[in-house]
Amino acid sequence: MRTTHDAFHLAIPTHDLDAAHRFYVEGLGCKLARRYADRITLDFFGDQVVCHLSEAWDRDPVLYPRHFGVTFRERADWDRLLALVRQRELCVFAEPSTRFEDLVERHSTVVLRDPSNNLLEFKHYDDPRMIY
Repeated sequence: MRTTHDAFHLAIPTHDLDAAHRFYVEGLGCKLARRYADRITLDFFGDQVVCHLSEAWDRDPVLYPRHFGVTFRERADWDRLLALVRQRELCVFAEPSTRFEDLVERHSTVVLRDPSNNLLEFKHYDDPRMIY
């Protein structure tokens, strides 16, 4: 069974490793773990994201069904991420908004687009029971 010492692993395509590095490391502040000629491995908020050099990247992304990101437990962390996005002028796919306004599932969300059109959603639920 997974523990807090384990990391979730996600592999995504990129058409440009340098652009991916700028977005994830210099933009979002992820730690570069390794770089090879065909991929970069990142510490993405405590989990592992690997950007693989590929021609099979999405030229016309849509949010559903394929995106990934982080659900923050603390509102202050979501607010800090949003401030970083604005300060570093990262590409926003869907502006910050509140979903399910009158329901227990109410949450704040923002969706970013990386240079290879991978979509990243960052959110925070008002009620922490709704994270899962």
